[in-house]
Amino acid sequence: QVQLVESGGGLVQPGGSLRLSCAASERTFSIPLMGWYRQVPGKQRELVAIISNAGSANYADSVKGRFTISRDNRENTVDLQMNLLKPEDTAVYYCTGSPGGYWGQGTQVTVSS
Repeated sequence: QVQLVESGGGLVQPGGSLRLSCAASERTFSIPLMGWYRQVPGKQRELVAIISNAGSANYADSVKGRFTISRDNRENTVDLQMNLLKPEDTAVYYCTGSPGGYWGQGTQVTVSS
């Protein structure tokens, strides 16, 4: 069972930046797709960004141009660089790997002045 551990969440002011990191317990090159989802209370978990082993990335429209996903299969990590953060980006962010349905425990991101 692959374990994913997120880090890097916290409190940031609107317009600020955060970098989330996800560390996998096994070699990420064996996980074809890795990505980030987010969830706020009372709403469904939504896709933020996803990246293939070949480095092809897709983003939710709401984060395009502000967020960048990257993966390092040597370090077994997947990162999410978040710039120009908005209050509506506030959520718990989860790292995921598929196929396999792997999920991390989540890290809280709060954007507030």
